[in-house]
Amino acid sequence: QVQLVESGGGSVQAGGSLRLSCLASGFIYSSYSMAWFRQAPGKEREGVACMSPGGGVTPYRDSVKGRFTISRDNALNTLYLQMNSLKPDDTAMYYCAAGTYCMMGNPSLWDRAMNYWGKGTLVTISS
Repeated sequence: QVQLVESGGGSVQAGGSLRLSCLASGFIYSSYSMAWFRQAPGKEREGVACMSPGGGVTPYRDSVKGRFTISRDNALNTLYLQMNSLKPDDTAMYYCAAGTYCMMGNPSLWDRAMNYWGKGTLVTISS
């Protein structure tokens, strides 16, 4: 049974940092591209960052470039998202996903390449 379990969300003030984790099981983690998505209240889900199995492809949405860093540990079946310089606009439910490849271009379309999803962890940034 495939499971993706996110953790690390919380409430912080603008300018702060959080590190999200996603523990994967039930599939060959090292063969899948892994990604973070988010969905703010009243908005559509959007891609945040993605990483190919070997880490060579790492697209980010423009609004998080230079602030967020995606990483993965294939030995621990774990995906991370280090989020620095957080802004109120980063407030959302953050989801981990596994898929066949990392799409490039419009982050709103990245979910088309994802096969498995976690249930999310909530990130709230106050001004």
